[in-house]
Amino acid sequence: MSRKTRVRFAPSPTGPLHMGGVRTALYNYLFAKQRGGDFIIRIEDTDSQRFVPGAEKYIIEALNWCGIVPDEGVDAAGNVVETVSERHPHAPYRQSQRKPIYRQYAEQLVENGYAYYAFDTAEELGAKRAEMEAAGQTFIYGQTTRMGLRNSLAMDEAEVKELLETRTDWTIRFKMPENRVVKMDDLIRGHVEVNTSTLDDKVLWKRADELPTYHLANIVDDHLMEITEVIRGEEWLPSLPLHYLLYEAFGWTDTQPRFAHLSLLLKPDGKGKLSKRDGDRLGFPVFPLQWVNSEGEVSRGYREDGYFPEAFVNLLAMLGWNPGTEQELFSLEELVQAFSLERVIKSGARFNADKAKWYNKEYLRKKSVGELTDLYMPVLEAKGISATREYVEKVVALIQERATFVADFWDIASYLFVAPTEFVEKDAAKFWKEENYTLALKAADFIMAFDGEFTPEGLGQPLEEYIRSNEWPMGKVMNCLRLALVGASSGLGIADIVTLIGKEEFARRIEYIKSKLC
Repeated sequence: MSRKTRVRFAPSPTGPLHMGGVRTALYNYLFAKQRGGDFIIRIEDTDSQRFVPGAEKYIIEALNWCGIVPDEGVDAAGNVVETVSERHPHAPYRQSQRKPIYRQYAEQLVENGYAYYAFDTAEELGAKRAEMEAAGQTFIYGQTTRMGLRNSLAMDEAEVKELLETRTDWTIRFKMPENRVVKMDDLIRGHVEVNTSTLDDKVLWKRADELPTYHLANIVDDHLMEITEVIRGEEWLPSLPLHYLLYEAFGWTDTQPRFAHLSLLLKPDGKGKLSKRDGDRLGFPVFPLQWVNSEGEVSRGYREDGYFPEAFVNLLAMLGWNPGTEQELFSLEELVQAFSLERVIKSGARFNADKAKWYNKEYLRKKSVGELTDLYMPVLEAKGISATREYVEKVVALIQERATFVADFWDIASYLFVAPTEFVEKDAAKFWKEENYTLALKAADFIMAFDGEFTPEGLGQPLEEYIRSNEWPMGKVMNCLRLALVGASSGLGIADIVTLIGKEEFARRIEYIKSKLC
């Protein structure tokens, strides 16, 4: 009988969530939803030294912004989310709250001969490492060295018992089997084999803080939470042999999840993992939301940079996966239907900042004028601009196709709200010449006297016909008029601008440029 699909995203609250982490969460979410399964968020906060206040809340808020909402887990307020049942047996979902669970499993491994107690201090290990390096060797705590170190395999039982009772800095290490080939299967990378002779004895549990390391905690939690697939970053691929061996040591091979390791997000040039430093250097965010660290340094976020969450999600989905068709725009619901791990690439996915902007531009075009007006009205209010909703809707409809972000609306057409008081010097020098502006002022008189339908369509053609009938240079006349209306020679069409701002405002702007430049 097949099990219900259950996947988890298990971030560590050690800082802001990188966009690569969001992609991992997204792929887990899509995989679960497509199969009618559960998506769980579990906070892996066992690394107490690297814990960053506020990071957990940031992670949950970022995922909520993206629409990646858990069926089980914790929310931004630290509350347990349980949509599956009123009291779910898998809670709690924060590893620091599951502390008592892990020691018993670590001790079980020791009792069954799969792990051992280690009492080596950091100083002792440092000295051993230096000794071996001086001899031209690499130190690995494992099969060839463990019997010469301070652990329960190399010490008598009485001494081990005494150290367990008197010391608080000992650990439990996994006893890596000698010269064994571990055969593994990855849903993305296929069959993998590794010989244990290359692997060390990893620490599983630490007496100092009574917390497990990632290796023990994630195996135990995935088993107890009935996880069916583990979809995570490729940085965990080297740990896969240990995790296979832990499932075997616990006797859980029948319920062991399937593994899938996702490729890295790469720098724009493809050379190495995408980092915050790359974003700072090249001018794009690598975090979903803005982050302010303890020193007050601000890292940009996609949300604060004006990206729509659906554009960000679509971008992430296509970084490492393709649908096998020419389609590039997918809603979250469409992604659920189309996604498959079989079409996730093995090689790294190169990030393209221009493509990110393209996605946002496409989603902006898909939005209704009403939606965009709702977003733009607060921007205008913040600038002290008073305008009716009806007027703003007309502006948005006119410039929607030209923008990539809502913030671009102001940059594209601020002159539709505020008259220019200065004029681009090179444009004025090029176009505002007496032989041009004399004709432009006559065209302005035509506009003021126009009594036809005062719309872009109604005014535009008659104005052009008037200029042509007089054999005036169309470009020079129009650029003079645009200079008066915009402050530059580039901008919207004259008829579009005039019919929006009205004849009275048009006349004011003509008089102003005459007073400044004639």
